[in-house]
Amino acid sequence: MIDNILAGISVVANFESILALAGGVLIGVIAGAIPGMSATMAVALTLPFTFSLSPITGILLLLGVYKGGIFGGCIPAILIKTPGTPASSATVLDGHPMAEQGESGRALGMALYASCTADLISNLALILFAGWLASFALKFGPPEFFTLILFSLTIIAGVSGASLVRGIFSALLGLLFATVGLDLVYGTNRFTMNDPNLMGGLNFIAVLIGLFAIPEILNMIWSPDKNSGQARKLSSAWVSFAEYKRCFKSIIRGSFIGVFLGSIPGIGAAPAAFLSYSEAKRNSPNKENFGKGEIEGVAASEAGNNGVAGATLIPLLALGVPGDVITAIIIGAFMIHGLQPGPMMFLSNVDIIYALFVGLILSSIFLFGIGSFAIRGFRFISKIPKAVLLPSVLILCIYGCYAINNTLFDVGVMFAMGWLGFLMYRASIPAPPFLIAFILGPLFEDNFRQAMLMSNGDMGILFRSPITWFFWAATLLTIVAISKKVRELENKPGQLTKDAK
Repeated sequence: MIDNILAGISVVANFESILALAGGVLIGVIAGAIPGMSATMAVALTLPFTFSLSPITGILLLLGVYKGGIFGGCIPAILIKTPGTPASSATVLDGHPMAEQGESGRALGMALYASCTADLISNLALILFAGWLASFALKFGPPEFFTLILFSLTIIAGVSGASLVRGIFSALLGLLFATVGLDLVYGTNRFTMNDPNLMGGLNFIAVLIGLFAIPEILNMIWSPDKNSGQARKLSSAWVSFAEYKRCFKSIIRGSFIGVFLGSIPGIGAAPAAFLSYSEAKRNSPNKENFGKGEIEGVAASEAGNNGVAGATLIPLLALGVPGDVITAIIIGAFMIHGLQPGPMMFLSNVDIIYALFVGLILSSIFLFGIGSFAIRGFRFISKIPKAVLLPSVLILCIYGCYAINNTLFDVGVMFAMGWLGFLMYRASIPAPPFLIAFILGPLFEDNFRQAMLMSNGDMGILFRSPITWFFWAATLLTIVAISKKVRELENKPGQLTKDAK
């Protein structure tokens, strides 16, 4: 263990890696502070810039953007009542009322302290549990991985929108697009329309940028006044240690809620933030003040969403399954550099694993330092004119796609996926199930077909071990639980509409 830690430190202990990590946190905070720019979009736009970097430097850059983006979303949420990211939606409930009362400094200070505390706890959970889970995953064969991926797709489809049918449809659409290209076993063409550009399948980077960045641009053009708002003046008052101590219990509770939900593929930061907020309200002696400017509400919501950030890497590193849509993008960086996340990586690339662990601990320190100095200045980012913001983002999108293979075909795929993503948005069809199904689709098919080859077509091999039984049972329970929730929402049309939005 000590040798592995020292090996990880030696990999990270260079100017390039540390600068990339700090720069990633700064980029993430800026992107999160811009309404309409999400952490997902920021990571997607940063990915092409990692191609020429070393593997650990590129991955640390993306992780820094991820960490900074989750925190950065609280700045416009508090100042202009517009969450910079979906994960900061719960922060609006008490953060903006505090800003209206002239206490925006206290709200942002508590958001920073809660975020850094939860981020550190989440990183420690990753370090403690990822290795154990990876060693357990070495017992997995094709049938076990097939049932695991099926379970992940079920969760992702169910928690990504108010409609179970829409979530499943999005996941199935992603699986369909994943079949474009050469057949994994026999090498025959599928849906290529005799175009050699499609023989290798749809480019992953073009799909993810098109699916998330372009629809945001189109949506801003379609609804130019959606994110308008007046920024509140930043007060000089700052959160005190006594207030942090009073909220510490809610911060710890929210952090563990975030860790638990983040380790389950597909749930994400927004549900963790709202669950943490509701638990803080239920247990607080000041519950009647929640929603009116209670600082404990800000602490709980920010602890919940930042507690997810490190935990989503647990299934990514240990099982090779992305924990959420952002880690689905980050897995692309691993693949670009010839790395395959999963249990074997703990054996073949243990120095990379521990270098990531060391880098994640440093990211918590950078988040505190950069966040402390940036809060005052970043409120002006929310006032960037759309006439400047939209063309800049579009140029980055085009550059990112073209730089992959130096071909305009990928740029065309990006725009095609962008319009598809925009139509999905207008139809309230969630995009995350599509992308994660697109990522997992080849693994899903490959493990299924390997299992069938092993058993000469006998479906019984998919039930051969307690591991497969567990995932089949978990899949059925998930479908039943989600179906029950959807039926309850359908009986409350107003709530269903609110959740869909």
